[in-house]
Amino acid sequence: MYAWIALIFVVGYLCIAFEHPLRIDKAATAILTAVVCWTLLALGESSILPASAVEGGHGAIEELRHHLGEISEILFFLLGAMTIVELIDAHEGFRVITDRIGTRHRVKLLWIVGFITFFLSAALDNLTTTIVMISLLRKLIGAQRERWFYAGIVVIAANAGGAWSPIGDVTTTMLWIGNQITTAGIVRQLFLPSLVCLLVPLAVLSFVLRGETERPRAAFSTEEGRRAPTNPFERGLVLALGLGSLLFTPVFKTVTHLPPYMGILLGLGVLWIATEVIHRGKNDEDKHPLSVVGVLRRIDTPSVLFFLGILLAVSSLATAGHLTQVAGLLKDQLGNVYAINVAIGLLSSVVDNVPLVAGAMKMYPLADAAAVAAAGGEAGWLQHFLTDGTFWELLAFCAGTGGSCLIIGSAAGVAAMGMERINFIWYLKHISGLALLGYFGGVATYLALHALT
Repeated sequence: MYAWIALIFVVGYLCIAFEHPLRIDKAATAILTAVVCWTLLALGESSILPASAVEGGHGAIEELRHHLGEISEILFFLLGAMTIVELIDAHEGFRVITDRIGTRHRVKLLWIVGFITFFLSAALDNLTTTIVMISLLRKLIGAQRERWFYAGIVVIAANAGGAWSPIGDVTTTMLWIGNQITTAGIVRQLFLPSLVCLLVPLAVLSFVLRGETERPRAAFSTEEGRRAPTNPFERGLVLALGLGSLLFTPVFKTVTHLPPYMGILLGLGVLWIATEVIHRGKNDEDKHPLSVVGVLRRIDTPSVLFFLGILLAVSSLATAGHLTQVAGLLKDQLGNVYAINVAIGLLSSVVDNVPLVAGAMKMYPLADAAAVAAAGGEAGWLQHFLTDGTFWELLAFCAGTGGSCLIIGSAAGVAAMGMERINFIWYLKHISGLALLGYFGGVATYLALHALT
């Protein structure tokens, strides 16, 4: 059974990686993989799990309940955050930001788009930010091929912006909820490396782009021709409350020590009541799309189910002991945490970074000060795995930004590819090199900062 669990996981992982050629949604594959892996583990627990664990009541079912409790915290947080973002979008709250961009100068526009994406991604998430910014680019740039360069920067900036914020990327959120990183630690240690990851591609492209861009014809005619669903006051209020709720969540966790999903649910509750109040005088046809009930239908439920499936599948490998073996192999072959993280980051450009980070979290358990003190000769290695340790911080950066090297390597890249029909080879020729330079520039910046502290 031990070997079969690993085989099923590998096959499932390959099906997820080749989702588009197979035309099978990765959520379906992830859920099936998780159920089959845990079924095999339950049937063969007597030969896989230690005898002491089975006799002590810590069999496969108890382990499953334990892992599901940890996973549910991530899923409830994501559901709350996704609902808040969709509510802002339904009210066209992002127009408060995008309507203020007026320049046509290519280089100025490049830097404006890059920085807006970078900071917006830290407050929202890289996928949502990419969708918002690509929609904006369609109003600002008429030529599709020219727009691809800006879309490439959006992908890089969205992934870089999500890496230094506990709510900016799913993988960073996973590490934050798991207490591998703290809000203050991740912002302090990764902001500059993430900024360098963006600045390097921006600087290079600034020598390539020249002149002014042409706006698309009748860019705003569609919006002018239809009645806006909300007025400026409603848009501004929902944007302020939504972003405030997202930014308040880390503060709530720090003050109360409650899990982050409690903070995000608090923000959702406040926003829910606020939207009910400001729309209470409208008829049901206008009110429903602007309510939480209406917005819930727009939530990307397959993505939530994918996270559930892949995290359960990875936890089955952790319970069976596969990940412990892989962790030892990486330590023996690569030798240090920096090389392991760089390898994980580059691998995330080919395969999804969620299972990679989930696997790393299970392979290398979170250490505590007492364990490090008692480790003797292993203390130097274990100290990298303390909360806010170098392994976790660099993992957040590498897994978050490494996916930019290929357009299929991140949710932001896949979204940009689908919306703008960006050619894989075009991205590889024109953007991948820039993303790789930014990636290694960010890693070098982190190592330099760590050496100085």
